[in-house]
Amino acid sequence: MKAISLYQKGSHQWLCFGRDPDKDERIIDTNQYMIMNNDQSVILDPGGIELFSQMLTSVLRYTTLDNIKAIFASHQDPDIISSLGLWDQCLKNTKLHSPWIWESFIRHFGMNNIEYEPIADEGGELALGNITLDFIPAHYLHSSGNFNVYDKEAKILMSGDIGAGLIQPDAPFFVEDFEAHIPTMEFFHRRWMPSNKAKDQWINRVRKLDIELMAPQHGAIFKGEMVQVFLDWFERLDVGIASN
Repeated sequence: MKAISLYQKGSHQWLCFGRDPDKDERIIDTNQYMIMNNDQSVILDPGGIELFSQMLTSVLRYTTLDNIKAIFASHQDPDIISSLGLWDQCLKNTKLHSPWIWESFIRHFGMNNIEYEPIADEGGELALGNITLDFIPAHYLHSSGNFNVYDKEAKILMSGDIGAGLIQPDAPFFVEDFEAHIPTMEFFHRRWMPSNKAKDQWINRVRKLDIELMAPQHGAIFKGEMVQVFLDWFERLDVGIASN
């Protein structure tokens, strides 16, 4: 599993883990993120049970288990959080921040030590060291209870499945040619995003944020002007379409 640094200023750092060349080709490739600040860490969408050992090894290169104060799950899907039961055996004094609507579902993955901290529909905040992360509502994109994470200091939006592209493990970490990247995203967004109204509300919300990097849970990361290019493309896209 590869790791790249997305941002670092003093003790404040963002890392992306992904592009697992050893994964089963029948399993979708995922991006996992970790934010560190003043000896505190949070893991965002830590991934499926099948890559727990790779994730644990990668994370421990940068932090300790005692420093992992929180886990964030944007929604309930297994590719995002089915590793929870294994993290639960490793961590102490850690909270899982996730939509309130999914608590009774996510607990099926196993929670004996980690405490569930439900996020209300309107969003919320997480203090990490000397920074504050914002939980940005992204409901119905594609889950009925769904959040992004925004770091205003780093100007990074972890966008979950919004912006996801189905790419090969050897693909670049950043979107370099937007037109060439569209085929990796279009079917996914048309089929898995069910509501144009929800899409437009989200776009209006995130256009007000200062974003340098938009980091989805699958595929390449949008950097600089590519963020606005994606928002413009997504705004024009008709979603919620299934072929008969």
